[in-house]
Formats: sequence, structure tokens, C-alpha cells
Amino acid sequence: MLFGLDGVEIGLIIVFLCLFGSILSGFPVAFAIGGAGVVSFTIIAALDSAGLLIHQAIDTGSQAYDALIAQGVKPQEISIFRYPELPRIAEPVFERGWESALNRNISFIVNRINERVLAGQSIETLLAVLMFVMMGITLERSRIAEDLLTTMARVFGPLPGGLAVSVVVVGAFLAASTGIVGATVVTMGLLSLPTMLRNNYSPQIATGVISASGTLGQIIPPSIVIVLLGTLAGDLYSTAQENRAQEAGCSDALTYLGEPAVVSVGTLFQAALLPGIMLALLYALYAFGYALIYPSRAPAVALGSGDPEPRTRAETFTWFIGLPVALIAGMLLLMQVNVIGSQSLDVATATQAGDTASLRTNVSEDCKESMIELHGQAAWDRALAEQEKIEAQGGIAESEDLTEEQIAQRIAEKEANAAPIGTGVATIMLILSLILVLARGIKPAADPKPLLIGGLGVVLGLIADILLIAPSTSPAISFLILAIPYGMALHGCAAAAARLAENELIRVVFPPLVLVVAVLGSILGGITNPTPAAALGAGGAIMLAAYRKLKETGETSAKLIIWATLAIILCILVGINFDLRINNEDVDPETWIAFFVAYAAYLFAAFGLLFSCWILFREGVLTPVVRETAKVTSMVFTILIGSQLLNLVVISFGGEHYIQQFLKSFDNEHTVFLLVMLVLFILGFVLDFLEIIYIVVPIVGPVIYGGSFDPKWVTIMIAINLQTSFLTPPFGFALFYLRGVAPKEVTTVQIYRGVAPFVLIQVVGLALLWYFPDIVTIVPQLLGR
Repeated sequence: MLFGLDGVEIGLIIVFLCLFGSILSGFPVAFAIGGAGVVSFTIIAALDSAGLLIHQAIDTGSQAYDALIAQGVKPQEISIFRYPELPRIAEPVFERGWESALNRNISFIVNRINERVLAGQSIETLLAVLMFVMMGITLERSRIAEDLLTTMARVFGPLPGGLAVSVVVVGAFLAASTGIVGATVVTMGLLSLPTMLRNNYSPQIATGVISASGTLGQIIPPSIVIVLLGTLAGDLYSTAQENRAQEAGCSDALTYLGEPAVVSVGTLFQAALLPGIMLALLYALYAFGYALIYPSRAPAVALGSGDPEPRTRAETFTWFIGLPVALIAGMLLLMQVNVIGSQSLDVATATQAGDTASLRTNVSEDCKESMIELHGQAAWDRALAEQEKIEAQGGIAESEDLTEEQIAQRIAEKEANAAPIGTGVATIMLILSLILVLARGIKPAADPKPLLIGGLGVVLGLIADILLIAPSTSPAISFLILAIPYGMALHGCAAAAARLAENELIRVVFPPLVLVVAVLGSILGGITNPTPAAALGAGGAIMLAAYRKLKETGETSAKLIIWATLAIILCILVGINFDLRINNEDVDPETWIAFFVAYAAYLFAAFGLLFSCWILFREGVLTPVVRETAKVTSMVFTILIGSQLLNLVVISFGGEHYIQQFLKSFDNEHTVFLLVMLVLFILGFVLDFLEIIYIVVPIVGPVIYGGSFDPKWVTIMIAINLQTSFLTPPFGFALFYLRGVAPKEVTTVQIYRGVAPFVLIQVVGLALLWYFPDIVTIVPQLLGR
């Protein structure tokens, strides 16, 4: 044994040194990782061929080993860490020689490149990275972030620590827009740091709040970190739970867990929402509290108001808080009492198969014991009772086709029980009502007649839906009935939009806010997966940036982008209200009309997008956006390939198995998870999140995802842990980003002091998630219902 160390341990040290040496060499990281894999494999293979690397493996033929098996210890639980006294035998680190390992690695990396980069299932999810990057870079290069910061500073500036609070708000907004830590920190540093220093803000609080707010892109969706972690977490969790089920003596994870072992990127976005908001609130509360304790270091600043309209406090409360809350609460209340609800008449054309028991009970004795240990005796007894009841009724009923009379009866019953107001109509009317109410609050002294006409149209629309439209009414007839109320409501909203556009806060915040809500809402609401939502975000950012450029130059063609946006909305509304499948056998005329209307809207929207691209290209914005997007996404995919190569090297000499055996030697899985979190935290000092996700997580993932922890909680904890690491002096990446754009009078020590409280806030946030995991799981549970 070389230096008294096991051969596998020496191999891991060599890989570690080669990786960090290649990164510190200054060579591009995307290529340095793959090079580290090649160099480390060469060194390990040479030492193994020279007989210098010897692995001390457990002698599975010894009497001591047989005695443990006889005592009921499972083979997978036996390791040199848990039973160091067992006899061992000397083996080479490459079981079949380095030539065989090299051949296996090359074939595996070719297959993995095809699976992950060229044509595999995960490529669709990874495409979301490209489009989220383009969305963020477009918003950054079009100076929308600068306008947001200026406007928020005017709103929050008069408060103690108001500039710091505005930085947190805009940082959270940019995080939801970009998901790129470096871009957010640099942008916020360039835009806000000089302003804060000019207004007598302490360099510590200024640099601390900018660094911390910039890292929110790690956790607030749509976070690129969560997209990349999610593509791994799904595979790791599924495989780990299948192995866990096999070790428990069960046939599969569904039998053992009682539910599918599945986790998706969309679900992780839902899980990350509350933790991200929680951290942003903690940042803002600290900034406000700091200003109250040290008012001279974070003074209130009046930067002027973009809203000169006078209004009383009562008017402000009524139109901006009271009525909007009442409208939303009223709709939720009416949904609970079935006044508002679905009016769909879709029914099943076959009987449902009988319900199965909550747990599978036809399992082996070993699986039964494991399931009782996992779910509890009460759950097992309940499943047995459910199964006995099913068998007493003749077993699970098979599904049977219904006759036309039975289908018609089901439709009639569903129509009789349908809510008087459809959810779609109620939602549209709620949105229109909120626009009218906010416009009244923006200019309370203006002529109220257009807004009253719009409000009357909303009321008439709801009355018409109750009295004249039944669930069986065709979409065309429903549209004709609602045409006049819709026209009145839109007339009022047109006047309302003109008033809203006169307010600087709404004019600056509303367009990007709508874009973010559209992207996140489609994902969190389960309407679509992250990839189409990312495409919507990228296209929307391009059109928004082009509109801004046209407004700056005063060109009338800016209206074309507005009409293209309306065409997208029209396309969505037609798709919701009409069945556009024209390849069916019987297609009625109204379906054909709806299809051509939707298709025309789609073509016009596509033309608007191409026109926006031309405007940005003409203004010199599109070229750097595309170049930067290509650079970032190329780096991501190159690191993905290089990290796969490095992982294969670790696997080939048994390093992955060695690390996993060490982690499994701890009886308490909380201890294992804390140990992994500590290692990830330390590695975050010197490795970017891409390297950690693709190199470290696949090695430790089978252990931390193979226990009883919720996979969503595990993934979000990892993301926030990396976010904390990127903030921690002296190696935090966010600090280096800010140091690069901070003026010379701001010292590195001041940056370190300023960020220290925010690191403690991150630790507090992790502690809250540790003791209250429902913060992570409650949103997916509610949306799942």
C-alpha cells in the first residue's frame, strides 16, 4: 500500500488534486474538468499497472463474513467502515485492468452524450436552460433592470433603509427573470452601488445587500440551478428508491412507498417558491432593521416621485388594497360554494375500474415487515381492511364501455350540477375588474364614466353567463351572447390602460411583471412544463425589449408589438374555449372558424416576434444577446460532458462505491445529510454550481435521495446551501463578481463585513427549512390538489 493508504483513497486524492489543479491553472473550466478526468485516469492507471495501488476489499469467503450473513445482516450493509475487523483481501483498483475500464468509459460517455446532449429524454428539459438564459440576458441588455431599480428606489427610498430594500425587491425580480447569479450581482453592483454610496449608505450594508440579493437567482424560480438539479434529482431519486425497495425485499418502489418515485423540475419550481420569498423577506427585514438601529448608515432618501397625482389615504387603501382584495376573496368564496366552477361536460365513456387498496398487500414477508416499519402498523392494517372489502365485493371491477343512453344521462347529471358561472369567464372578468379598479386609484379625480361603462360590462357579462349560457351552449353562441358585455368591459379597460400608462411605477414594473407571472404561472399551475414556459419567456423578453427600443426612438411601429401580444392572448383564449382538433371525423363549422382564427393569430404573433428580432438586431442588441446566450449554454453543456467523463473515472476504480459505503456506515440519515451539506458548502468555495451539480451530486445522490427524506426538500436544501456557500467569505463567487465592479474606495474587507450578516440569514433560512420542511412541500401539495 502506497503511503499506508488504500488504493481507492489514493485514486480519489489524485482525482481531487487534478481537478483543482486544472481549475486553478486558468484554463477554461468547461475543458479543464474533462482534462482532469483524462490526466487523473492516466496517473491512476500507471500506478495500478506498477502494482502500487492496492485495494483492501472484504473477504466475502471468510467465516466472519458468513457469520454476519447468518445473523441476518444484508450483504449491501456490510462495508469496511461498518465492520473494520472483517478479514480482507488485496485487489487491484481496476478489477479487470485499466484497458477494460478505459473501453467501458469511452463507450459509456458516447452513449451518455447521445442521451444527455443529442437525443435523450432530458434534452428537452435542458433546453429550458438556453431559453431562460436568453430571457435574462435580453432583459439585462435592454436596460429594463435599470428602470426597475430607479423606480423602486423612488418608491422605497423615503423609508429607512429604503434603497437597500429596493435592491432586495429588484434582486428578487431579476432572479425570477434571469436565474443567473453572476449577471444579477454585476448588474445590481453597476446600477445601485454608486447610488447608495452617493446617498451616504455604509459600504458594508450596500455591498452586503447587493451580493445577497444577487444570489437569489439560485433559488427563486425559474432558477437555472433548479433546472439542472431537477434533471439529476429525478433520475437519482427514482433509481435510489428502486434500490431501496429491492433492499427492503419489495418488487419495486411503488409497492414499497405506496406512491411513484417521481420528481420533476416543475414540482421543484413549486417547492422553491416559498423558500425564495422567505429569504428575500429576511433580507429586506434585516435592511430595514439595520436602518432603524444605524440611521446614519442607511438614511432615508427622497429621489422624487413619478406619481404626482394627489390622493387621500382612504382612496389609496380603497382602490389599491380594499377592493382588489375583496374581488379576489369574493371569487375564491364563490368557488367554494360552487357558484363559480367548471362547466365542462366531458364525461368518461367507460366505467372506472375499482379502487385499489392504499398499499399493496400481496407481498413477501420481508417486504411486509419493511412496509410496516416505513408506514406504520395502522396504515398496513387499513390497507388489509381495504383489500378484504374489495375481495368481498368480488375483486377489482373491470372497466366497461357505457352505452349512448348512459353517457347522455351522465352528461345531463353533470350539467344539472354545474356551477352557474364558468371559471374561465369569472377569471377574465376578475382581471378586467382589477384593471378598472387600479386605474380608478391611479387617477381618482379623472372622469369615471369610461370605467363605469367597463364595470357595467363586467356585471352584465356575469349576469348573462348565469341566465343565458348553459354548459351545453356552444362556444360560438356563448361568444355572441358575451360580445356586448365584453365590448363594454374592454372599452373601459382601454381607458384604464391609458391612465395606468401615465404612472411610472406601473409603466415600468407591469410589463416585465406580466412576463414573469406568465412564465411562472404556467409552470406552477401545471399548465405546461418548464421548456415551453421558457420559450414563452424568451419570446416575451425579446418583444418587450423591442417595444422599449421603439418607444425610445418614437416610432409608430411599436403598436405592431402590442397587436402581436394581443394575438398571443387571442390564440390562448380560442384554444381554451374551442376544440381545435380538425383531424377528427366530424368537425363542425364553428370549430373550423375557431381554428383559422387561432392560426391567423399564431401567424401574426410569429410575425411580431420576427419583427422584434429585426428591431433588436438593427439596434445592436440581438447580436450580443445571442453571443452571450451561446457562450453560457455552451459552457453548461461542455461542463456536463466533462463532468460525466470525470465521474466515469471515479466510478471505474471504485471511488463512487467507496464514498457511498462511507456515507451509509452512519446509522442516522440526518447525520449523513448534514455531512453531505457540509462537504457541498466547502466545495462551493472553489467550485461553481455547475461542477458541483454534475460532479459531486451524482456521487452522493444515491445515498441522500435513497432515504426517507422528501426529494423536493433535499433538492431545495442543496440549492440554498450552495447559495450560502457563494456568499461566504473569503471565497464566495458572488463576492468576486461584486469586487470586479465595485469602485476602488470600497475595500474587500468592507465587502466581507457587509455580507457576513446575510450569511447568518442564510443559515437561519436553512435552519427554518430543516425544522419546518412544510415550507418546501406545502405549495406542491396545494397545487397538486
